[in-house]
Amino acid sequence: MDFGTIKNVGIAVVNSIVEERNKNGEFEDFTSFCERIKDAGVNKKCVESLIKAGAFDSFGKTRATLLASFENILDTINNEARNKIENQVSMFDIMEETKEIPKYTYIEKKEMDEKELLSLEKEMLGLYISGHPLDKIRTQIEKISNFTTLDISKMNEELEQIGKTIDFKDGQTVRYVGIINKVNKKFTKNNKTMAFLNVEDFYGSAEIIVFDSVYNLTNYILVEENIVLIEGRISIREDEPVKLVASKITEFSEDLNVVNKEENTQKLNNKIKTLSINITRLEENRKEKLRGAIKFFSGDRVNVKLEIVDKDSVKPCGAIYMTDKILEIFEKIVDKENINLV
Repeated sequence: MDFGTIKNVGIAVVNSIVEERNKNGEFEDFTSFCERIKDAGVNKKCVESLIKAGAFDSFGKTRATLLASFENILDTINNEARNKIENQVSMFDIMEETKEIPKYTYIEKKEMDEKELLSLEKEMLGLYISGHPLDKIRTQIEKISNFTTLDISKMNEELEQIGKTIDFKDGQTVRYVGIINKVNKKFTKNNKTMAFLNVEDFYGSAEIIVFDSVYNLTNYILVEENIVLIEGRISIREDEPVKLVASKITEFSEDLNVVNKEENTQKLNNKIKTLSINITRLEENRKEKLRGAIKFFSGDRVNVKLEIVDKDSVKPCGAIYMTDKILEIFEKIVDKENINLV
């Protein structure tokens, strides 16, 4: 692992850590590391990122334990350094010599599940280190899919060679399975919503184009870290990388089977709530932002109905698929006190 690529770390910090290790030997454990790098410009955010990336896994403590304990350990080290007077022996020092007192306390935690660990690695490094979220369903993927990013790489290489015959054709229908890395939503000229997905399999990532007709049916599963089966056609354009245009997107459930569309729709319908938004005291510019947000997040798949309260009138205003993040967006637009979700 190249520690310099870890988020919030950087080359300067890595050089300081390596210099300390080369000068005074290997770090014995996590607290040894913290003690020895306290003057090397390694702050709490940096240590947290190193924990999340798995840099201390060999020290025998779970990442969950270290994440729960590292701040107290660093605070203890820093306080001790500030309070210690050079060449002065205190009563506490004498007591330490005669009786072993544990300097640091770990808050022992059971390790996070594999999905959480991999998610942290992806967040810190931009890639998975200790495994891949698709590993457990490799057999199912190989049975269902007939297209991978290896095929895309091969096609891109062959397209650069004039006259080279490629195995796949423009418009050919394929099945591709991967985990969603990024969702980029756009408005079309007709004011409809579409999306560009970055979806990763074992070998790399592919760009998936999701037009409004498919987006409206599947927006509720187009979420980062969801594993999806994409059925679509290959798009080959001159001077552009090969892409996939989705015609159908379905989600893998925990039991490794594709979720039944009708069954999932029924589950969502059973969870419908109502979001009441009071606009009585809102300025016109905030009302305009609210209208834009409702339009942006609307779709065929919903779990929350919307109603607008204006003075004494209450009017229905469609429905959306609500998440915690989307709720925060609405709260910022109209203020939390003007929202009621029941």
